[in-house]
Formats: sequence, C-alpha cells, structure tokens
Amino acid sequence: MMKDEFMPVPTTEKFQQISREFWQKYNFPNIVGCIDGKHVMIKAPANSGSDYFNYKKYFSLHLQAVADAHGKFIFIDVGEYGRRSDSGVFNSSSLYQAIENGELNIPPAKPLPGSIEPMPYVLLGDQGYPLKTYLLRPYPFHNLSAEQIRFNFMHARARRIIECAFGILVTRWRCLMTELQMTPDHVTIIVQACCLLHNICSNLKKPRKILRWTNPTGITVNRNSHNHPSRDAYRVREIFKNYFFENGV
Repeated sequence: MMKDEFMPVPTTEKFQQISREFWQKYNFPNIVGCIDGKHVMIKAPANSGSDYFNYKKYFSLHLQAVADAHGKFIFIDVGEYGRRSDSGVFNSSSLYQAIENGELNIPPAKPLPGSIEPMPYVLLGDQGYPLKTYLLRPYPFHNLSAEQIRFNFMHARARRIIECAFGILVTRWRCLMTELQMTPDHVTIIVQACCLLHNICSNLKKPRKILRWTNPTGITVNRNSHNHPSRDAYRVREIFKNYFFENGV
C-alpha cells in the first residue's frame, strides 16, 4: 500500500532522526513530532443532530495530525465529530492508544544536551491537548515568569510546523477550503488521500524495519485516560523550561 511507503509508522531510528532535525531547526531537543487538529467543513449530514457542529459554528469532520520537522505527516486520525475537542479526539485516537499501551517505537529516554538525567521523547501540542510525560503543552498565558515565557516561545517556535503543514495541505488541495458536499465516510477517504498526497509531494523516504518501543527510564509514562496532568508530567515540563532558561537556548 502507498500508505506503508509514504506514511509508515516510524521506526525507533526514524523517531531519532526526527528528533535530530527538530533540534537542528528549532533548538528543541527530544521532540518526535508536533500535534494539532483541523476542522474540515462538510455539508450537514442527515439526522446527525449537533454531532458535527463545531465551536466555530459550522459542520465539520476533525482531522488530527502529527508532523515531523519538515511538515510531513507521520500520523493522522480522520473522521471524529466536529463538536469534539482536540483533547477528546486525542484520547480516543489510535495514536493515544499506541502510546499508552507501549506499542509505538519511541526511543528510550535521553538526557537533554549538557544534562545527565534521562528525559522522555515528547510531542508538542497546544493548550487544547492534555499535559502528559510524552506530550508538552505551553504554560497558561497569564502571570507567567520569565522562564515560562521562554519555554512558551520555544514551544510555539517548534510547534508552528504543524500549522504550516495544514496550511500547505489546504493550499495544495483546495477542496479542503470549501464545504464538501458528501457523506462523512466519503469525506474521511478524501482527507486521508489528501494527507497521503501531501507526503508524496514532500518525497518521503521508505520506512525501515520496525523496532519495539522501550519505556523511558527515570520518569514513568502517565497511563491515565483523563486530562488531569500527573506530577511526572508537570516535572517533565519544568525540566524543559529550566533547560531553555538556564542554557540561554
């Protein structure tokens, strides 16, 4: 299948390569992707009630995607009701289940540059996502310290790649700018095809052999289906925050 060639599940080596590229481009270590959601406008499905009616006041399907440092999609989840939040979509996604069940090929924990404590590899998401040991969101935007402002700046600087990826996606496939006049099932297929074509245009390489995921050392993965952050999740973000501030990155 073309998906296996142009949007494969990343291997451990591929995740490490993605992390190196984020470090080279954005000076943010231990990132394996940036995550965000996008609403795809659709005609109101028959007898659907308010399921597809989103907070922007139109009917939509939800596209959730993770992008690498070059804006290529490494994971997509399409088809959730437009009324659902980013965190709700994430918590019911196959990506979430794979991470929580230890089925993804995320590399073992690695110290931040110049440090000695092993730190987990992470995704970056906006305020709509839950704070996890493997998913960093910014600090709330009020009464911030200088250290928190610095962290939020670095976070936004790297995370903008997923927003750029969505922008390129809809510019290439302009049908995604308009209301799609078809059933949700057909819209899902079209969006999946557009994301795959986006990667084909970006000339992704073929996948390597898949390796098993190894649990990070030092800090445990928070296997909690709720959005309440664990102590470890807060601690991970604090360590990244202190790293950026103390090292002047």
